[in-house]
Amino acid sequence: MTFRLSLPALSKFALCLYKQCRHFSPVIGKVAHIVDMKLDSIQDIRILSVLMISISDVISQSFRDRLLHKAGQLLEEKDEVHFNYAKRILQFLQNVKLGYHPLLEKCNKIFLRSASRLDIHSISLIFGLYEQLGFDNAEFRLVAKQLLSETIDDYYDPETFAKLFFTLGPMAGSKERERLLVTAMHMAEEFSSHQILVILKTMQKMKCRNSHLLKKMASILHKHLDSYHVLQLVKLTQYLVVLRCQNLELFAKLKMLLFGFLKSSVIPADTAAIIRVLAMLPSFQVEEIIMNKAAAVLPQCRLHHLNCIATALVKWNHYDQLHWQNSSERCVKLLQKLNDCGFQRLQKANNLNLLLEELTHVNGEWFEEVLNEETMGMCQRLIDQITWANVLQLSFFLIKTNHRCSSLLDRIASVTVENIDKIHPFEIYFILFLFSALNYDPPANEEFFEYCIQHLTSNLSGFETHHLVLLGHVLAVAGYFPPVLITTIFNVSFLSKLDAQLEVLPDTLKQRVRLRLMKLNRAVCLECPEFHIPWFHEHYCQRVFHNCSSRINPLRQHVHRMLTEILGASHYARISVLTPYYYEIDFECILDENKKPLPYMAQNIPMDDVEGIRLRHDIKVEGRKALPPGAQRIALEFLDSKAFSKDSRHLKGEPAVKKRHLEMLGYRVVQIPHFEWNSMVLSTKGEQLEYLRRHLYGIQ
Repeated sequence: MTFRLSLPALSKFALCLYKQCRHFSPVIGKVAHIVDMKLDSIQDIRILSVLMISISDVISQSFRDRLLHKAGQLLEEKDEVHFNYAKRILQFLQNVKLGYHPLLEKCNKIFLRSASRLDIHSISLIFGLYEQLGFDNAEFRLVAKQLLSETIDDYYDPETFAKLFFTLGPMAGSKERERLLVTAMHMAEEFSSHQILVILKTMQKMKCRNSHLLKKMASILHKHLDSYHVLQLVKLTQYLVVLRCQNLELFAKLKMLLFGFLKSSVIPADTAAIIRVLAMLPSFQVEEIIMNKAAAVLPQCRLHHLNCIATALVKWNHYDQLHWQNSSERCVKLLQKLNDCGFQRLQKANNLNLLLEELTHVNGEWFEEVLNEETMGMCQRLIDQITWANVLQLSFFLIKTNHRCSSLLDRIASVTVENIDKIHPFEIYFILFLFSALNYDPPANEEFFEYCIQHLTSNLSGFETHHLVLLGHVLAVAGYFPPVLITTIFNVSFLSKLDAQLEVLPDTLKQRVRLRLMKLNRAVCLECPEFHIPWFHEHYCQRVFHNCSSRINPLRQHVHRMLTEILGASHYARISVLTPYYYEIDFECILDENKKPLPYMAQNIPMDDVEGIRLRHDIKVEGRKALPPGAQRIALEFLDSKAFSKDSRHLKGEPAVKKRHLEMLGYRVVQIPHFEWNSMVLSTKGEQLEYLRRHLYGIQ
């Protein structure tokens, strides 16, 4: 019968099946087969979008890619596309768990054109889908904020208010935020179990620890607890812990319910999630049932689930050792079994795509200490499977692990150059971030960067303002300053647009973008004076440094004493110095042409009070006098492990740029790596003094 249906009738029939949750029925399979055969003849995006959602659970990857291509074509061809069709495309992407940027951007443009017709239900749905697909757009955020702020008092029922709170809360100004919290407080008793979850989740995103609202939510949660399924209960517990809820009675009830689910759980992912969240509960001690359940499920766990269980076991083991509990030995044995399961799972890996998918959510100390090296080895063994389609995921993994593996980096560079037109410009940014951050030059370094920059600069219009700033900084760290990008960013209208969009971005991203813009401004001023870009971050830097006073830590105190001994007096070296353009250096001293130290003003530092000292020499306050002929200003920097890629003595991008810029400012830069300073070779004070003396005076 399905073969005789017209395409409009087929789409309605398929949607009926989908709404009846018959996602995997043989009939849906037949519908998918018809769509496969007739795909080229479908010219209506409404029909295609309905069919895509309906058959999303029974399609192959190649068929999925054909559907995406067809949807992209139809969205391009039609001048006016109803926003409901674009919403269906997003729902399809969510169903197939794919954040496909070209299609997401096209849908976003449709939403922006249709902004005046969007209501709270559509806006909250779009935000929810964007969140799950890892997509964000500041322009859409701005439009949504304006629309919702104007109608903030129009939502009286719990369902629409919960959607308003979820959407507007994370980007609301102080007045709007206060009104949302007050309304949530008044409406709390009316919220359903799902709406309470939404409110708590949004409070976590807002970093809002409003004690009155949190207490209110905790007090009404008791009547809803039995209605949550296991993963909702896990999320609820996590939100309450992060928000620092103090209701011990509620946590006791949650623990009891989680234990009930743990006893009956047969799904490894659920078991791992329950164990992880149980370890988050205050003053929780590991119990026999948890150990037994974990031991039973380990052989079936994916790497992410093993990581969850390992995190919990490490925490419990530490707690037991502190409190002289007797379960510590059992924890250690179970951790060893867990490590073995992790190794076995890695050794069986023969598909790079599947391995990278498992590694997406794996992080933390357990992975870094136990599996990192083995995982890098496995990725190298599967190096021939690196393609343009998985090069982004591999780049993400290497960024996360901070690992400088030459063979993998070289392969990423060559695959990127060979397939540059197939890779989305936004993905190119992350690939360049990897090479820039690790300060790594592939064999054909110039060609690699030139190809990437050419691809990016021809697609600048597709980037959001804050993404262009981040891109500019990444290229600057690598030593590249494309004129079209620099002139685009350092433009009054661009910077005004950036300021407006920053207001609706999450705080952490907002701070990161502002910091990167300052660093890019500094780099352009120092390295590209021909652009005639002014330094306009003076007040920003003063505010940042005013709010984070520098402390003289024990290492600085120890080194200052040795510098005093080497140079002859304490006023020959300055601690924690701010240079022009606001670089902070650990120590500064000046040697004349005969290598004799020149004195600074007496500093009067009480060196016996380490904790109480806050000190920074600001070059703007004290002035920067011209040096006598032949004299040399020396910057002494101590580099900890963060300045180097993992298991490597290779300097990363940021500290390398700092050295380059300090040299441009007239310093001779002496960088002391942690692996030299903390080595056995420098185990005595005398050896450290001699080491510092040689580096200060440039003795080979």
